[in-house]
Amino acid sequence: MRSKDPKKVDEKNDDKKDAGKKNEPGIMKMTDRTMKYVLKTAWKEKKIVFLLYVIKFIGAVLGEFKLLLLPKLLVDEVVAISEKAAVTDHLHRAVFYVLLTVGAELLSRTLMNIADSSLSYYSVYLDRILTYRLCDKTMEMDFQHTEDPQVLDQRSKAQDGISWYSGGITGMLGGLYDIIFNVALMCTSVTLFIFYCPLILPVQIIGMGLITYFNFRSQKIATEAFLKLGKLNRLFSYYLYEVASQRYGKDARLYDSSELMSNRADHFGKGSLQVFRERSEGTVKNDYKSNIVNAFRDGFSYFYMGYRTLKGLLTLGDLTMCISAASRLYQSLMGIGKGFQDLTQKCSYAYQFLVYLDYPDALSRGEASVPEGDHEIVFEHVYFKYPRAEEYVLEDVNLTIRAGEHLSIVGLNGAGKTTFIKLLCRLYDVTKGRILIDGKDIKEYSREEYRKLFSVVFQDFQLFAFSLRDNVAMGRADEEPAEAEVENALKLSGLYEDAVKLDEGLDTRLFKSFDEHGTELSGGQRQKAAISRALYRNAPIVILDEPTAALDPLAEYEIYKKFDTLVGGKSAIYISHRLSSCKFCDHIAVFSDKTIREYGTHEELVKKEEGIYAEMFAAQSQYYVDAKSGNE
Repeated sequence: MRSKDPKKVDEKNDDKKDAGKKNEPGIMKMTDRTMKYVLKTAWKEKKIVFLLYVIKFIGAVLGEFKLLLLPKLLVDEVVAISEKAAVTDHLHRAVFYVLLTVGAELLSRTLMNIADSSLSYYSVYLDRILTYRLCDKTMEMDFQHTEDPQVLDQRSKAQDGISWYSGGITGMLGGLYDIIFNVALMCTSVTLFIFYCPLILPVQIIGMGLITYFNFRSQKIATEAFLKLGKLNRLFSYYLYEVASQRYGKDARLYDSSELMSNRADHFGKGSLQVFRERSEGTVKNDYKSNIVNAFRDGFSYFYMGYRTLKGLLTLGDLTMCISAASRLYQSLMGIGKGFQDLTQKCSYAYQFLVYLDYPDALSRGEASVPEGDHEIVFEHVYFKYPRAEEYVLEDVNLTIRAGEHLSIVGLNGAGKTTFIKLLCRLYDVTKGRILIDGKDIKEYSREEYRKLFSVVFQDFQLFAFSLRDNVAMGRADEEPAEAEVENALKLSGLYEDAVKLDEGLDTRLFKSFDEHGTELSGGQRQKAAISRALYRNAPIVILDEPTAALDPLAEYEIYKKFDTLVGGKSAIYISHRLSSCKFCDHIAVFSDKTIREYGTHEELVKKEEGIYAEMFAAQSQYYVDAKSGNE
């Protein structure tokens, strides 16, 4: 199977992103797609939430029955008694209506409380489902997306969009419920006015139309503000919370950077406040206009109902019911209009979550299986530049690494050594050229299988707040930890003796993030733990990027001395600024000016006149010679 040209894939993905910005779906399409996703998720994960909304609806209907109909019946009975009608009959009915009111109120509140408290519980559960999906997408998406500011901004908008901006799944379901309930309430109120006060309807509808228009303008302003806040919130959170992060405690104190970080947080915080200020200034004008329309609507409605009552067309009970119905009609019309606007606004926020979930792959996906046995690696005229960058980081790199060969890569900072490793591990795809393993383009292999070829220790490796054992066993996360192999990996890296002295041995948790008894390993110990993890993985190709940078000279020497034992007959790529380590490798590739300028054995390169490697080696050797002379 032939994989697609990654350059074309990148261009296609960029086109998709640009098209998404230029052809942003309308608010109705956003709402439709988001609500389908929300309903499907809620039905799959917790069907009971729909039953709870039915219970809430029944409770709300009982509450409206108590407010609309029972007061009319009770007032009519009281008026009849005051006019000296048959007191006994009317009094009995009045008492019955009072008891019915109390019963309806009690049952309504009970049902509403049961539904609301249960929905609050399930809201947390459903919101976590969305958070898990967000995290899954982040961990599974192509690595180059995790270094892309646009993707990071989109993730920030997605995270905010499914939390307090939209209220999560129950927030959107609640918005849909409010619309349905208000439609039912509107139909009830309209039916009453058709029989009692028909002229109120057009006034209410016109007023509602104007108020809906003003609210729509406010909603548009709020949505535009949300889109601006994505990047601002991410930067604000970074500067604000990094100040308090334990990882940066020493640097923040020694370099007195807390004020700098606080000032940056204050700067972006003010940027967020400015967005909110602009939003408030834009919406307050629409609020004033809505209040004016509402005042005229109320004035006409009450005047018209009072006039009909004085004319004897309505009883006092009818007037009481119509006043409640007028309030409910306005409430329902407002609820439908505002509820629809709130729902579309919430969905437009949550839609950013779906955009993030649908972020296109940066890399093409192959399906070929990786053959067993030894592997030969070939770089053929490889060029690479980072996404949206103009300049190449690597140019015309050609290299063959034979099975079982130990290759050392050296060069000044920024020469492209780590980028070379990222391409080999397929964290990025080459821009031009190709990388072959066993004669096949690596883009044709299944990525899951392909990455199992490598045991890697990057210079910016990470350990986690798990036990030391778990940190090492993560090398083969899909298997049960093998105790003997974990211990052997720790022994090979030189960490085992320190590990068994910890309070809980290999089960001691690293760092104090979650356990006050956790241990803080030294820089050298952390590096040994990372090497142990790579050794435990037991992959056929070992990559060590500055593996001894944090080790003292004696510990470094022990690693070098055991290099053949650590790597064995496996292929190995070793990046280091300490050129003495190159003696342990079969060949050396010298990176300079974005490509490989020199290639050969240590003996060949050190003798090369005016060679890059020879000059670097001489400079480092001179340092040790001068140091030795100074000691003498």
